[in-house]
Amino acid sequence: MKKRALVVCPGRGTYNAAELGYLKTHHAARQDVIATVDAIRTELGQVTVSQLDNAAKYAPSVHMTGDNASALIYACAMADFAAIDRERYEIVAVTGNSMGWYLALACAGIVDLAEGARLVNNMGGIMHQHGTGGQIVWSVVDDNWNMRPDKILFVNYLLAEARINSEIRVDISIRLGGMIVFAADEAGLKWLTERLPKDDRFPLKLMHHAAFHSPLLNHVVPMARASNLVGDFAAGDIPAIDGQGRIWSPRAFSREAIYDYTFGAQLTESYDFTRAVQVAAAEFAPETIIVLGPGTTLGAPTVQALIASGWRGLSSKADFQARQQNDPILISMGMAEQRALALS
Repeated sequence: MKKRALVVCPGRGTYNAAELGYLKTHHAARQDVIATVDAIRTELGQVTVSQLDNAAKYAPSVHMTGDNASALIYACAMADFAAIDRERYEIVAVTGNSMGWYLALACAGIVDLAEGARLVNNMGGIMHQHGTGGQIVWSVVDDNWNMRPDKILFVNYLLAEARINSEIRVDISIRLGGMIVFAADEAGLKWLTERLPKDDRFPLKLMHHAAFHSPLLNHVVPMARASNLVGDFAAGDIPAIDGQGRIWSPRAFSREAIYDYTFGAQLTESYDFTRAVQVAAAEFAPETIIVLGPGTTLGAPTVQALIASGWRGLSSKADFQARQQNDPILISMGMAEQRALALS
């Protein structure tokens, strides 16, 4: 009997030095996906994802910029999605983090592979050229991945303080499981760096990231709409859960509505990845969560979101690790020792 699976799509920042060669290593036979993305890049005179993935050395100034990173991540994730064994898994829903919403659209069949690649490439270029501000990540969980109420209160206090300070702009960009991703202008980034308590990892300023999912990107909306067509959107084949926890069921929505969200609120309002995962898990009852590659950073936030909602009695990091031993509830395709579990 097939296992019911929720697929989670990664966002920006997941193709790093450790992922160089991901396509070559895992998808040498998946030329349909790679060639589709390469063709769109070639039309525009851009370096292809094949060339980027085959580079002799990882270069942050090349591989991490929006115009290149977005297409690379799309190609890797969509090749992973195509490689999932459909005889073993019934994909009941799909969601994603941030840019992962665009990937979710393609996985769900709301846009086809080529249109998804074009959308991602368009948005990556727009963000690279016109994105403003930046992002800072801060953890709000303890060592066992349980939410800390004191940290949640502190975040709310910071936001209230920022709202009355006319010299800065600070918003929540993403609720990312056990982390809060802040979006801010340059003054706001400096202010957050000074105000947020520090440990050995956080607060972490993300390289080559704009103030995604905040009003600081209001000016990007008309550019996004001018570069992407409503006619590219279709009825879909698999339910998709967006960054507000809304379910877009196949043939149960208008393409104008999903277009308006994708190139509207999805750009300028907070993206609640935590809620998206929780809604998907509650409404579609998956037995397995499959996180597409590249990278391995989205596994922990996904599990943290599930712990926060008590999904299937999940209560802590230790509880999760114990359950993973025999019959994994989460498969991270970016991890060599786990990806085989998703393949035929």
